[in-house]
Amino acid sequence: MIKIIALIACLVVVASAQYHVPEHKEHHDYPKYKFEYGVKDPHTGDHKSQWEVRDGDVVKGAYTLEEADGTHRVVEYKSDSHNGFEANVKKVGHAHHPQVYGHESHGHGHGSGASYANVDKHY
Repeated sequence: MIKIIALIACLVVVASAQYHVPEHKEHHDYPKYKFEYGVKDPHTGDHKSQWEVRDGDVVKGAYTLEEADGTHRVVEYKSDSHNGFEANVKKVGHAHHPQVYGHESHGHGHGSGASYANVDKHY
């Protein structure tokens, strides 16, 4: 009986050795890039820019855009494995808002900025 168990154990070892799959390691390239772009469209008023640099696990960048109120949003960011993601957001300039957005309506809720509180209710 012991001889049969020993023979089976040897066969299991031989069989498992034949089907051994070597360890597969994935290849990853070192992440490194930089880019920048910008838009300045006088027709639509779309003005923005962005740049970013990555070297390994460290990413740094910034973007700017012109807000509808005339101010500029400037966002500077960085990320690494030690500090995580950090962003610094600045608003540059003074907001400009028009004094009049449209004509005042005394009708039935039509027009800019009208209220429905004074509309005649017919039940």
